[in-house]
Amino acid sequence: MRRWLGRSLKRKLSFLMLVSIGIPLLSFGIFSYQMAASVTEEKASQAGMNLLAQMRTNLELMVQDVENMSIFLIGQRDVQQYLSDTQWDALRPTIIIGFLTNLAFSKAYIAEITIHSARDLPELSNTSIVKSGMPDWPGPKDISEGDRPKWWTPLYTNRTTIGEQRVISLVRPVRSTNTFAHLGRMTISLDQNVIAELVRKSAISENGQVFLLDGERKLIAGGNSQLLNSPIKEWMPDLPEMEGSSGTFNIGEGSEKRTVLYDTVPGVDWKLVGVMPFKDFRKQNEYVLLLTALAAAIAVVLVSSLVLFFVQKVTEPLLMLTRFLKDTDPEEPMKPLPVTSADEVGQLMRSYNRLSDRIERLTEQVKRNEARKKETDMLALQAQIHPHFLYNTLSSVHWMALMSNDMKIAEMVGHLSDFLRFSLNKGSEFCEVQQEISHAQHYAAIQAVRYPDKFTIDFIVDSEIRKKKVLKLLLQPLIENALIHGIQKQTETGKICIYVQQMGTDITFMVEDTGVGIDPDKLNEIRAALSETADEPVVPGSYGLRNVHRRLQLHYGQEAGLHIRSRIGEGTIITFTIPIIEGAGL
Repeated sequence: MRRWLGRSLKRKLSFLMLVSIGIPLLSFGIFSYQMAASVTEEKASQAGMNLLAQMRTNLELMVQDVENMSIFLIGQRDVQQYLSDTQWDALRPTIIIGFLTNLAFSKAYIAEITIHSARDLPELSNTSIVKSGMPDWPGPKDISEGDRPKWWTPLYTNRTTIGEQRVISLVRPVRSTNTFAHLGRMTISLDQNVIAELVRKSAISENGQVFLLDGERKLIAGGNSQLLNSPIKEWMPDLPEMEGSSGTFNIGEGSEKRTVLYDTVPGVDWKLVGVMPFKDFRKQNEYVLLLTALAAAIAVVLVSSLVLFFVQKVTEPLLMLTRFLKDTDPEEPMKPLPVTSADEVGQLMRSYNRLSDRIERLTEQVKRNEARKKETDMLALQAQIHPHFLYNTLSSVHWMALMSNDMKIAEMVGHLSDFLRFSLNKGSEFCEVQQEISHAQHYAAIQAVRYPDKFTIDFIVDSEIRKKKVLKLLLQPLIENALIHGIQKQTETGKICIYVQQMGTDITFMVEDTGVGIDPDKLNEIRAALSETADEPVVPGSYGLRNVHRRLQLHYGQEAGLHIRSRIGEGTIITFTIPIIEGAGL
């Protein structure tokens, strides 16, 4: 990863900017989600509390209605007369029962209304109770001595003629409105089914539940019917005490975590308890998370696009400069870069253009100086070419002159004169192909006199290229190399062949000998030396393969150097190819 980033400034800038923007953006997204989740939970709890408050109001109205109804019935004349008259009136109970029936029928939540006489008179009720499960009045057995004006019973079951019925009853003592003497008691019962239906319809959340507890924290409605009238601690042991009239708290851990809400019904100390599992919040939070993730993803895409766009704009000039430098041929002039901005990158490109101009001028100056130096070296080299050869030749002439008066002396001196005249040639670098061949022939004739019967030489030249211009003094050093290092090292007569042929727009020269050949290791050394001597100084007093190779590359390019092939016992072939240049040296 680090290596991949390190290879591109654009990648590094893009990565650093995306990280520097992405981390705060991601942190903001997480913070937004947490805040939204907290608000969602708070809103759900508030909605649950509002629902409990609405249920509490309904129950409060129901309880208040029953209490008001009990007060009304206690003060009702027929009820007072029935409980206080000593004379029996057979019609009055019927009137009261009819009144109680109509009153109970008008209220769906009234299960039964019963009036009990303290004088063992028949009970008056709107329904027939076969067996009552009402618990005993808490406190003194004699209700007349009780200090409670009323009592709300826990949940119990009555067996009536139509079946069992669960009820919660309000019990009030009945006293005379005139003398306040104890006359009996009145029971008004609420139907548990109606209360349970009210609780069941109040969905606090998708998987939540609502319970109604009495003053002893036993279940009145909600939840499993088998748990009715059982303490809540038996089936919710982790539920702490609910302090105050209302509130919220959390219980459980992990997947069992729940939020508990509670509210109190005034006057009866009933508790409405709502339980909401956290998985319900999680479902709502998943939606919030989806919206947050979607918003964050869109923001990341937009930010990434803008970052990449700006990075592209900033690095495009640098990339263009990099491509220019990468594709620039050291042998070619450096091209100027188009400047499109005035910022630091634009200044850098202007500096690059100025530097490239300066480099090009210096390069041309170096080339001119190098060409002058090469020319001077060649002139100096031509002025002192082969002193030993000249000395040996002159010695031979002297020896022959002493021995006999022969025409060969004149011939050899003539060849030598022509050879020296062409070598010096007033410093000219180029000559015709025919002149180069003649110069090589003069050299071969002189060497044939020095080494009689040692070698033969043939020149095979295309006639149409004899007038073409070539760099001079190319063949003679190669023939000398073939003679000295190839032919002279063998006992039999050797042969040297020179081929000059036109190949398209090029001229190919080949010098082939039948000498002893070159050892492979030595041949590799020669080839390595030829490829490594471009900048090395010429060894004074020598003019061999290396000098020819350097001159060819100097005037015709790197591909124009010597190519050597050789096999031990078979001979050596040296070739080079140069382009045809019309008017060279003119």
